[in-house]
Amino acid sequence: MNIPAPSGRQYHLARGDQHATIAEVGASIREYSVGGRDVALPFEKDQIAPAYSGAVLAPWPNRLTDGQYTFDGVEHQVPVNEPGRMTALHGLVSHARFTPSSPVSDTSVTLEHEIVPTLGYPFPVRVRATYALTDEGLEVLVTATNLGQHAAPYGVGFHPWLSPGDAAVDDCTIQVDAATRVLVDDRLLPTGTAPLGPDDDMRTPRPLAGFALDDAFVDVVRDDDGLAWIKLASPDGQTSAVWMDDTMDTWQVCTGNDIPGIMRRGVACEPMSCIADAFRTGERLVRLEPGASHTVRWGMRLL
Repeated sequence: MNIPAPSGRQYHLARGDQHATIAEVGASIREYSVGGRDVALPFEKDQIAPAYSGAVLAPWPNRLTDGQYTFDGVEHQVPVNEPGRMTALHGLVSHARFTPSSPVSDTSVTLEHEIVPTLGYPFPVRVRATYALTDEGLEVLVTATNLGQHAAPYGVGFHPWLSPGDAAVDDCTIQVDAATRVLVDDRLLPTGTAPLGPDDDMRTPRPLAGFALDDAFVDVVRDDDGLAWIKLASPDGQTSAVWMDDTMDTWQVCTGNDIPGIMRRGVACEPMSCIADAFRTGERLVRLEPGASHTVRWGMRLL
């Protein structure tokens, strides 16, 4: 009997000195390296992805209070998968199998998963993710399409853990292109926002030594190409970086200090279309009408 690896079938991409492996489960970036240097913190194919490593987070990223929300006047309950905080975390597809929707090439793969309607999320939504190695790096394009007859609530995020290479995270600096922090309660659910001050402004690189993060940031700052960045710079002079274009406007950053399988070996730099609890607050929530699609674009590079 051929038992598949927990991360599922593997799709290996290569372009020059770039190598990436995309796993079937969660359409996860299991590894991405340039010249033998890890950009994404890798995990083994026989592992369950630690801390959502590299996964697509849909139809909502981050936390949903008590797994409950109301949409178009109808109350819904999705499973709570973070019992310690009584939240539904990171959507429905991060541990689902994605299948190829077109032929796989040496440099790109397109995988898709169709969310089956359930009592908690009774909306058939297809999530299609394309991973492509370009001359500049790894680029990701994700499109969600409402296949049903009723509007669906939707948000999306991604969970890459940037690698510091051979260095320790505490020996690195971090730069986050955002001006405002999302304030949270003891369940890490949003309560408001506050401008960043001198002690936590990361628009210029700051040392990570002794600095713990598990925070969302908005009011992102973009470069001349319309991209917002998070950059993890190592003492070797190389920088692991994540970017997002104007299809998303929220960052989540986590140093994973006490997370099993991570333990501060990398930094989660998560591009998102909305902050936590969007299904309840409506803030930055996408209303996906029947037949409509929503597309986001982001990527990773070694600078």
